[in-house]
This record gives sequence, structure tokens and C-alpha cells, in this order.
Amino acid sequence: MSDARRRSARDPVRPAGAPPDESRLAEAALAHLARFAATEAGLRRVLARRVERWARAAEAEGQEDVAGRAAAAKQAAAAVARRMAAQGNVDDAAFAGSRARRLQRAGRSRRATLAHLREKGVDAETAAAALPEGEEVELAAALAFCRRRRIGPFGAAEAGPEARVKALGALARAGFGREVAGRALAMEPDEAESRLIAARQG
Repeated sequence: MSDARRRSARDPVRPAGAPPDESRLAEAALAHLARFAATEAGLRRVLARRVERWARAAEAEGQEDVAGRAAAAKQAAAAVARRMAAQGNVDDAAFAGSRARRLQRAGRSRRATLAHLREKGVDAETAAAALPEGEEVELAAALAFCRRRRIGPFGAAEAGPEARVKALGALARAGFGREVAGRALAMEPDEAESRLIAARQG
């Protein structure tokens, strides 16, 4: 017997059954939130994917009116996500603040962090409010980027003009402005390390 057949015999395909209702979707939402931070939009997408999995299985079984029932289930998913947000189980502002700090400590520019938050479903105003202002914050992120890429103060001591041009290009592609990039690349290693330590502690 082939491996596929043995797996099929051990794990028979479960019937699709009825589409997930609000009660089942709420259980799925709480299980997801127990493991992952999420925005309201992100949670809505997770629940919608659950509905889509049901729809594929139901179509394979030949169930009737799968599209209409899936559409109703997705409306229920959106209602569950809204209720989770209203109850405080999902907090876009808290998510944005926590994720922004983590990304900036990891070397993401303000521009890249904003783009990430928007992808996660955070609205522009909430995303902008989550990011601390000031060039020093952006400089610390640029230094973290330099450390990760081993350039600037964390690169080879004998690096010449060509290496600097490449480093400037890398920082620009990562979303850092030229002035911040120049400051980061020109910084002495000891000062750069001290600034990173201060940023992590702050």
C-alpha cells in the first residue's frame, strides 16, 4: 500500500458539514487570538479563510448553493471580528504600537513599518500614531539595519567609497532618508553600539 493510501486509511476525509456559524467562528477567533496578536481586519481575513476552506470541501462533496452559504458565513465572520474589537479582544492601536516598536528595533524604517501595518489592516491614522516621531528614533532603526547587514559602523573597518555607496543604496531601499543614512554610516562603532543599547532599553 502506498504512503498516500496508508495516510488516507488512518485519517479519513471528514465531511464538510454545514458552513461555520457565528458560534464556531467565535471559537476559532478566540483560539487564534490566544496564539497570535491580530488586528480586526487580520482576524476577519483569518475567519474568511476558514469559510473558504469549508466552501472548497463542500464543493468537492457536491453540496448545493455553496457560494451563497459561504457569503453568509463571511458576513458572520466580519460580525465576529467587529464584536471581538468592541469587546477589547482585538485592539488595533495596541497591536500597531507593539508591532511598530518591534520592527523599528529590528531595523525597519518608519516608511517600511507604516507599510507593514497597513498590510496588517491598521488604518493610516492609527498606524501613524503608533510610530514615535523624531530623527533619533529613525537613526536607531537605521543603526539596527546596519548591524544586521554588517555595514557602516558594523562593517569592515577598511571599507572604501564603493562600499559606502552600496550601503547608502541598501538603506535607501529599506526606506531610510539620505540624511539619516549618512549619519548612521558615519558613526563610530562604540557610539553606534551605545545608541542601540539605549534604544532597546528605552
